[in-house]
Amino acid sequence: MNPYVLTALLSSLGLGTTLTFASSHWLLAWMGLEINTLAIIPLMAQHHHPRAVEATTKYFLTQAAAAAMILFASTTNAWLTGGWDMNDMSSPIASAMVIAALALKIGLAPMHFWMPEVLQGLDLLTGLILSTWQKLAPLALIVQTAQAIDPLLLTTLGLMSTLVGGWGGLNQTQLRKILAYSSIAHMGWMIIVLQYAPQLTLLALLMYIFMTSSAFLTLKASSSTKIGTLATIWSKSPVLTTAAALVLLSLGGLPPLTGFMPKWLILQELAKQGLPLLATVMALAALLSLYFYLRLCYAMTLTISPHTNTFITPWRVQTTQFSFPLALSTVVALGLLPMAPAIVMLV
Repeated sequence: MNPYVLTALLSSLGLGTTLTFASSHWLLAWMGLEINTLAIIPLMAQHHHPRAVEATTKYFLTQAAAAAMILFASTTNAWLTGGWDMNDMSSPIASAMVIAALALKIGLAPMHFWMPEVLQGLDLLTGLILSTWQKLAPLALIVQTAQAIDPLLLTTLGLMSTLVGGWGGLNQTQLRKILAYSSIAHMGWMIIVLQYAPQLTLLALLMYIFMTSSAFLTLKASSSTKIGTLATIWSKSPVLTTAAALVLLSLGGLPPLTGFMPKWLILQELAKQGLPLLATVMALAALLSLYFYLRLCYAMTLTISPHTNTFITPWRVQTTQFSFPLALSTVVALGLLPMAPAIVMLV
């Protein structure tokens, strides 16, 4: 892609998200979401492949439907209340429609069906943008309007997303689909604690972005898109394989890695709020996700491909990929748990 066009599209992505962050008016927020959607579509379709075009079309249709629903809900709310202010969501119908539309935007269950299919059709870097940056603006709107939304609805969305994200990833062999179900499960963890401790939602989002970035960049560095190809990585780059296995376990929430911290704090908050049964179900749902991460680690570290040499090939050329983002995100994804007390004090 032309670097000038790429710069314009990435700038528009940043502009759309910033516009939504800064707005308290529904029309401005809707405009930011639309700029965001329109900016990522050329990035998704840049590889002229039928799967990429299909994924782009599916993404456009779902996002357009969600944007239309947001516009309809905000118009209904303005008609009933006389204003476009986000903080004045006094109509239960409008607030339910808004949370349904935003859930469709970020792929919360049961509006998650587009997410694995779209991510499967994209290349890894565009998939990384879709899994991280594109979640920010809709999540900001959910955080702003959370007080007006029925708590039972939020709990149902969060619990369903965690369970669907765990169950859905169990039978997958495509890594991008596994990461899509991982994204659905993590969104469920963020939504379930939103009404009790919004700061924990932001902490979980930050940790999720670092861990997912590390996972996608690792797969990009090793050119892996299926479980079968993971078995060949260790002979090419043993250090990268070790780090990748630890990052996947961190995504699963295994101590003593960074991914354990948000899950631990969220379960603690749910127990404090007198919801031990909900906390137990969430912990059991996390075990489902941990199982498919363990499958990936097993394929990576404990299996040997039939065609793999048992030594590092001496003629292998050095990679020219820029590795600083991978190194930074991997360090954060693995080593922040000892800082948990300081982070809790900050949030």
